[in-house]
Amino acid sequence: MDDHGQNPISLQRAAGKAARQTTPWSAQAEFSPPERDSVHIIEEQNADRVPDLVPVRLGRMLQSPFAFYRGAAAVMARDLSAGPVTGHRVMACGDAHLANFGLYASPERRLVFDLNDFDESFPAPWEWDVKRLAASVWLMGRNNSHSEDDCRSATAAAVQTYRETLRQLYKMTASERYFYQVEADELTVEDAKDSRIIGATTAKARRRTSEQLLSELTVSTVNGEPAIADQPPIVRHPETKDLDGVKDLYFREYRDTLRADTGLLLEQYRLVDYAWRIVGVGSVGTRCWILLLLGPAAEPLFLQAKEAGPSVLETYGAITGTRPGVLEAIASRGQGYRVVSAQRILQAQSDPFLGWVADATGLDGRKRDFYVRQFRDMKGSFKLEQFTPPQSARYARLCGRLLARGHSQSPGSSYIAGYLGKSDGFDQAICDWARRYADQAERDHQALALAVRSGKLAAEAGV
Repeated sequence: MDDHGQNPISLQRAAGKAARQTTPWSAQAEFSPPERDSVHIIEEQNADRVPDLVPVRLGRMLQSPFAFYRGAAAVMARDLSAGPVTGHRVMACGDAHLANFGLYASPERRLVFDLNDFDESFPAPWEWDVKRLAASVWLMGRNNSHSEDDCRSATAAAVQTYRETLRQLYKMTASERYFYQVEADELTVEDAKDSRIIGATTAKARRRTSEQLLSELTVSTVNGEPAIADQPPIVRHPETKDLDGVKDLYFREYRDTLRADTGLLLEQYRLVDYAWRIVGVGSVGTRCWILLLLGPAAEPLFLQAKEAGPSVLETYGAITGTRPGVLEAIASRGQGYRVVSAQRILQAQSDPFLGWVADATGLDGRKRDFYVRQFRDMKGSFKLEQFTPPQSARYARLCGRLLARGHSQSPGSSYIAGYLGKSDGFDQAICDWARRYADQAERDHQALALAVRSGKLAAEAGV
């Protein structure tokens, strides 16, 4: 209760309901992109990336409109900045498309399913994550040659489940919302084909451990110790190697960002090698390292140190001012800290090796922030391109459910439940918006293809 004996959640719901008067659901369906050049935005992002990897990034984005969409979070942030919002902000994922949900290991070595990418996380309007997810559902449906009706059904399923889950979560206590999670065992369904897909995907994820990676990613050196194998351009060592410098950086600064028990565990390992590695679609060209460590019994531990630049929600979304408290601190204490903090907020369980390094001097002499986590530790993802329309709808529901859980961690988010209400008015408005944005993403994909065909930009396919 507040000082006047009123329930804060009830007040937040009422405020959300009142927001329908100033930002009606129908307004959420409107899409009028601001004046912008999507190719130019992508070029701007490429300016600070490893130059010889930029063509690989563009080659991956050209594979399909959905692949373009995955790499064009900055373009969408610019577009979202011009749209209507209710004013409530959450710790947003910033890149909540379908392919950024997946399986990974909890600290207890259980397989869980959740959001799994936070490079663009930032305190932002809650609608932005919902729209990013919704448009990805529609685009993936088109990618799989589903009908427009099927695309709409799957998109509506995601938004409806987001709305209904958020409402259910606010019947729980704050602690119950905090501990809410989806484990792999809960993914079992009655449909036999779905069960086989889930079973095969989870079994593969459980096999993805550091021990399995040792044989896949390393070769034996003359002294009998493993070393990361060069697989250019995907994996390669830097021309100048400074193992002692990296040891000092990651085992002093990085270790100090871990919990005491994980930091003590890390002291039993020694760094033996590190190399650059290309990851993802939108991240290609950013500095990403894999580090090979060995324990006292020569057991391997692979870590990934990934460059953390400013969020596109801040730079291209033009976010100004954040709410006081934790979210403001996260937005102002360095990019690695921002990514790690958002991951810990939005995931029900997070990697115990999750930490960060600030102001690391790179090979070019520039200082950059990084975040560190285990590499591929029981990580798994579903082959979205193989989904049938019913499977797409079921998967979209699951992603909507987990996005709601993530947003419910931000204080005052019962406001969202109040705004959404019980009808499907908001759901249908977002479906209209998602269809329009899918059309826009296809046009932007064509514009990038034209820039490559004309020789303005270089792209390398098949990497």
